[in-house]
Amino acid sequence: CPGSGLSREPRSRAVEQVHLRCTEGSLEWMYPARALRVVLEPNLSSAQHTTVCIKPASDFQGANIYVERAGQLHLVLSEAEGARPRHVSCFSAHRPQRVALFLQASPQRDISRRTASFQYELLSNQSAAGPDFKKMALVEAMCRPCDNVELLMAICSSDFVVKGSIRNVSHDSENHMSQVDVSVQRVYRQKNRIFQQDEGSGEWRGPIRTLLQCKVKKGGGDFLFTGNEHFGEAWLGCAPRFKDFMFVYRAARERGANPCEFELN
Repeated sequence: CPGSGLSREPRSRAVEQVHLRCTEGSLEWMYPARALRVVLEPNLSSAQHTTVCIKPASDFQGANIYVERAGQLHLVLSEAEGARPRHVSCFSAHRPQRVALFLQASPQRDISRRTASFQYELLSNQSAAGPDFKKMALVEAMCRPCDNVELLMAICSSDFVVKGSIRNVSHDSENHMSQVDVSVQRVYRQKNRIFQQDEGSGEWRGPIRTLLQCKVKKGGGDFLFTGNEHFGEAWLGCAPRFKDFMFVYRAARERGANPCEFELN
């Protein structure tokens, strides 16, 4: 949803209002001036989305973001925080089907280009596991092995399911994240093109993120990587060794206990 503060009358004090009806999306407010009210109204029949997460663009500037609660404004993201890479702010939604954000433009003397741009996601209550990234990180990043039931459900409901090996693991202590670089043998499913083929080598590769506290290390062998995507990034869920997954899946299929079919060959 793009827009510009220059589209309003210079002397107008009216607050422009925008309604966004998706559970995830983005907003770009160029030349922010005065204020902008953003109402998140997802078209949902149930009130299951109760956590809102906002990730500012790397060049976010020109405004502060507040959430409205009972007629009061509470600061969610300041202009200074927006400059932090990969910074994500999360807060609970008291009214899951209608969340109002208030963007207040910062005073400025010139007409230089500023853009207050961010992505947002509405998450279900079961995803809220702590502050900032921990809230997004999701049930799947709880730093423990999945049991067989969770594993069988993961291959059915995850945003991505790939078979591969670990090429490298890097750690970002400042942002409390680790990144697992995966060499992919097969992509069973992916929501977006996070795992892509290298033009030079022809090898399929992709990065998967997880929490630093999970202490992920490089290990040999093939794994089945599953997880969900948030703000265009893959976050690790269940990741058993592939041979262990095959044993669990075949046993479940023989009992008729597999929740979905998985292509083995």
